[in-house]
Amino acid sequence: MADVIRSILLYSWQKYDYIIFVRYLMGTAYLPSPLHRIAYHFFALIVPKSDSMFFLDTTPQEAYRRIRRARADQEMFESINELRRVRVKGLSLALIGKWKIIDTNRSIEAVELEIRKSLGAY
Repeated sequence: MADVIRSILLYSWQKYDYIIFVRYLMGTAYLPSPLHRIAYHFFALIVPKSDSMFFLDTTPQEAYRRIRRARADQEMFESINELRRVRVKGLSLALIGKWKIIDTNRSIEAVELEIRKSLGAY
């Protein structure tokens, strides 16, 4: 909670093109049900939001492959089953929060192009 307040005080009043607060909103998907929804709604009240919020979605299998490729150590939420469970909760939060869900099982270039088009930057 202190980290949320600190970040809001440091960044929300300054002019930036992009602010990423995903760890506060979508990080709530790691909490047990139904606490994840309560925490999401709480944080959604206090963190800056935009009309352009993106949920970068990937399959648990692809996420697991990317994690394993990036490093040898696995964290507790990085098994296929945990990735599947958290993804379902994250998608449910994205739907209630009106996030634009973007399929990231594609090339970086294709994902970037979709984001840029959504922002009207291309």
